[in-house]
Amino acid sequence: MAFIDSTVINIALPALQASFRATVVDVQWVIESYGLFLGALILVGGSLGDLFGRRLMFLVGVIIFAVASAGCGVASNLHQLIIARSVQGVGAALLVPGSLAIISTSFDGTSRGKAIGTWSGFTAITAAIGPVLGGWLIEHASWRWAFFINLPLAAAVITISLWRIPESRSATAARVDWLGAMVVTLGLGGLVNGFIESVNLGWRHPLVFGSLIVGFGCLIAFVFVEAGGASPMVPLTLFASPSFSGANLLTLFLYAAIGIFFFLFPLNLIQVQAYSATAAGAATLPLILLIFLLSRWSGGLVARYGPRIPLIIGPLIAAFGFLLFVVPSVGDSYWKSFFVAVVVLGFGMATTVAPLTTVVMNSVDQDRIGAASGINNAVARVAGVLAIAILGIVMVNAFGARLDSKLANFSLPPDTLREIQAGEIRLAGLQLPASLSPSTRTAISKSVRDAFVFGFRLIMVICAGLSVASAAAAWRLIPDKRTSLR
Repeated sequence: MAFIDSTVINIALPALQASFRATVVDVQWVIESYGLFLGALILVGGSLGDLFGRRLMFLVGVIIFAVASAGCGVASNLHQLIIARSVQGVGAALLVPGSLAIISTSFDGTSRGKAIGTWSGFTAITAAIGPVLGGWLIEHASWRWAFFINLPLAAAVITISLWRIPESRSATAARVDWLGAMVVTLGLGGLVNGFIESVNLGWRHPLVFGSLIVGFGCLIAFVFVEAGGASPMVPLTLFASPSFSGANLLTLFLYAAIGIFFFLFPLNLIQVQAYSATAAGAATLPLILLIFLLSRWSGGLVARYGPRIPLIIGPLIAAFGFLLFVVPSVGDSYWKSFFVAVVVLGFGMATTVAPLTTVVMNSVDQDRIGAASGINNAVARVAGVLAIAILGIVMVNAFGARLDSKLANFSLPPDTLREIQAGEIRLAGLQLPASLSPSTRTAISKSVRDAFVFGFRLIMVICAGLSVASAAAAWRLIPDKRTSLR
């Protein structure tokens, strides 16, 4: 449910934008509201499972997720959809860590690895199937079915869980770090709100400035709360390990690049390249399948070469993949334009993911593995949330500047020009004034597509830079195979 939903929603963004006549800020909130609560509360979700019962919290998460999915599907306006997506994020924060915790406690040490491998395989399969199935439903039915599809899945999950999954809880579980959860949620929410709304309101607006001050202040306070807490959700002592710090810094940079890529790429395919929703969903299949098929191979690289080499080479390959996305313009076939870039990016990610997980697990003591895994998962989620908020500003500004330079070549009435410029926040979903002549409309539509491609290329260059930064983090902080990871 969670992995299908997180991939399908990106394919649904153009349909949502058209249905609600939404700006890019609006559709950013559709993504960010979910990721914000999932990233901030996923560690709390794991703690609640340890304390009150892992099956119980897993089922509560599934029910919340299903009810929120129905709310998304019946939403009559964008505000309702964003609220329902926020509740979905809360549900996901309970069910995602709960699923792995149930597996870990249901199998002994000899079979646990295979069980977790099976779990990973199914997440990869759903991540691959989700965009294609969701794209088909969006194209032939409605974007609402991207959410309604969760309801029969939830019914099946609840039935199987009650029938087959035993309850378990930790005998030594401490209290839940509610103060830490509240502070980090306010901190991330303040930053995201400030960055996203700056596009609409400007940096000097009290809401924007105030949100950023609150966000930064709360994140600074979060460090002190966790340092002084009896049962912190983020034990800061884990970061004393250079390997653990390096792995999370690598995760922050690389998953920031991946987050903004998966936000903009479907908009490019559907609104600029004129792909169907189904074709756009299938476009990233090679990337996901490579991660699935090569994860066992890349995991073996750690035993042979140590973690440092694959964690340097993998992000560098991903950086080259991002640069290949700079080449296509408008109108080329998928095989000539995007296929090679998708494959190279997928190979880079496949080389990185399994060694990264190994470093996270091996860089801490055995009794801290759960906390280490949860922190790394949260960092990956938060990286995507912040990237969409911050690099979304770069995209809007680059698009607007490029389109304004193109519009200067047209002799447009001042009112018409202002109307077009006011809609630039919609990016390629910009609706042109009805007063334009057919020939002028065609020419300006081409300028809109070109402006989007210009902005997309700039973001891909930044993503390549983030990938290189993640390789540098591995080079500086992660030891080679001759050195202990701790």
